[in-house]
Amino acid sequence: MSVTPIVSCVDLDAMVAFFVERCGARVESITPADAPRDVTVRIGDASICLRRCEVDQPVSLIVRDDSVEHTHRVTAPNGLTVEFRPETTAMEVPPSVPSLSVVRAGDEFGVGRAGMGYRDLLPDRWGGRFIASHILIRDGGPVPDYVHFHRVRFQLIFCARGWVDVVYEDQGDPFRLHAGDCVLQPPEIRHRVLRSSPGLEVIEIGCPAVHDTLVEHEITLPTGEIRPGRSFAGQRFVRHVAADTPRDPWLVDGLLVRDTGIGSATDGLGAAVVVEADGAAPAGERPTVDTLTHHGEFAFSVVLEGAADLSLGDDAPIRLTARESVAFPPGTRWGWSGWTEDFEMLQVSLPDAAVVRAQ
Repeated sequence: MSVTPIVSCVDLDAMVAFFVERCGARVESITPADAPRDVTVRIGDASICLRRCEVDQPVSLIVRDDSVEHTHRVTAPNGLTVEFRPETTAMEVPPSVPSLSVVRAGDEFGVGRAGMGYRDLLPDRWGGRFIASHILIRDGGPVPDYVHFHRVRFQLIFCARGWVDVVYEDQGDPFRLHAGDCVLQPPEIRHRVLRSSPGLEVIEIGCPAVHDTLVEHEITLPTGEIRPGRSFAGQRFVRHVAADTPRDPWLVDGLLVRDTGIGSATDGLGAAVVVEADGAAPAGERPTVDTLTHHGEFAFSVVLEGAADLSLGDDAPIRLTARESVAFPPGTRWGWSGWTEDFEMLQVSLPDAAVVRAQ
């Protein structure tokens, strides 16, 4: 049984004309005939359902076609884009262009796939090698998602607020991620977002920044098998449950850490840990700037709750609060101080042991 993605649009007639005239699609079905609400069109081997709604969903679609020689893009009247690419399965990982990046919290979210709001936590994306996104679903309930997969090197999904129901290939029945939980999505694992609480917030970290999202037309979820140890391009699926994970002393005195298990599941490619305050920081203490460093490929931190001071060089500490983030180029030295009692921070690094105490 195949799964057909749904694209919401206000002007259904204009969207049908766009797909037929500009994209070479053919109409497969119209429902109902007397007052069309859904029109299914087919481009090559893929079917897309155009649904009349009160709000447009200007998503981006990628169509791979072995008759296409060069990548080109066409834009629909409502802003939806269809990009035609030559048939290929290669994944391009651009060279890294590191920069120190501090991103403040904000309320401006662009519209992404399945109606989700996206806010960029790494604006320059280090030359296209990495992406860090703050994702928001304002309204709770069913999510208009479909079974899909990504061509990625590394991808982490962290639930920062609320809850979300998801299902993954060969990982059993759908399950719920609560705030503090996360998953490692290995390359090309099939999955689907089912429903969420109102105000769901998710942090997503991926490599490369631009990667293909492909619709799965053959596999339905959940699958009949449960294979928790299955390898997907050398990585295992990880479901980290915060409530079940012990806390240990971290690299900075007064802070605790819980390991998500992603380091071992990726054989050291990358890691994600959650750092928590073991009580409020001692008043008036500022760490030396070289408390921490990394000589790896990537190090990124985003504050989940509370606040803390980030020290960089001789400048005054930077106060970071919830949903504010920092990316550290290799060789950077930094320190944390002045954290609140409820301080919590997600730290992602490539490779696993990139972040260490400075010598």
